[in-house]
Amino acid sequence: MSLSGVCVTAVESRPGGTSQALKALGEGVLGGASQSPVHRPFGARVKAFVALTKPRIIELLLITTVPVMFLAQQGVPDLKLVLLTCVGGYLSAGGANALNMYIDRDIDALMDRTAQRPLVTGMVSPRECLAFGITLAVVSTLLFGLTVNWLSAWLSLGALLFYVVVYTMILKRRTSQNIVWGGIAGCMPVLIGWSAVTDSLSWAPVILFMVIFFWTPPHYWPLSMKVKEDYARVGVPMLPVIASNKVVAQQIVIYSWVMVAVSLLLTPLGYTGWFYTAVALAAGGWWLWEAHSLQNRAKAEVTGAKLKEMRLFHWSITYVSLLFVAIAVDPFLR
Repeated sequence: MSLSGVCVTAVESRPGGTSQALKALGEGVLGGASQSPVHRPFGARVKAFVALTKPRIIELLLITTVPVMFLAQQGVPDLKLVLLTCVGGYLSAGGANALNMYIDRDIDALMDRTAQRPLVTGMVSPRECLAFGITLAVVSTLLFGLTVNWLSAWLSLGALLFYVVVYTMILKRRTSQNIVWGGIAGCMPVLIGWSAVTDSLSWAPVILFMVIFFWTPPHYWPLSMKVKEDYARVGVPMLPVIASNKVVAQQIVIYSWVMVAVSLLLTPLGYTGWFYTAVALAAGGWWLWEAHSLQNRAKAEVTGAKLKEMRLFHWSITYVSLLFVAIAVDPFLR
């Protein structure tokens, strides 16, 4: 989908124009400087390694994985399989997130919203983070392959590599389309959930893949609007950095309409019934109300706290949770 009126620009991969203090902090992280191990308590170290996996993001990924397993089974799937799929998914996504932090440690040191990440504080060294991420990637792939199936294993590994290489290393610092195409990695759990049960793929997970694909930009752009100064400081061209609020809000509305429309395809194709349809219509209708409300405020050139862009961000999490809970419940009501 094109971004009408927006010029996609390339930027330098390293930030410039920062204060000497921030530069020194960044150089310390890049150089692997960290506290001596004797000053890093064991409990704090454990919490730091857990933080490398970004648990709150993984919660969302699991919310989109498990319900699809119920849909694929048309009932309750094998609970051992669900547990193994969740563990494998957590390890895989955790490995991807750790490698993302390793690659982005320079800009994380310069952004307010990432200033407390383990590599920035020195609780974990870059070398430790790299080894941790690679280990999780290998273990998760083997766990999937040996206990679930190899289709799920390759899908999981593909998602990890796409997030680390395509999004983090190639797209993030070069184009405002970063979150659009980079979001593909976050769409993969629905394919993994389905394949874990059936060892195959079909149109149902593909449709849900597209729902998450069109959900991701309007989910993330409101947050980017809130912290665009952070991204601008380090030269990351998130759409709100290079485009006006009116343009960003227009794109949010376009993606939102497509997302809601795609979410309704499951029922006419026979995969879901009345319950899922009712939830998809109600939740989607509320989403569109919030998206258009944000657009109206942006058109009126409202700025600051009155723009209320985070209302849509928070609702987007509720929306995807409701939609996928409906996917899990629907087979029992048909």
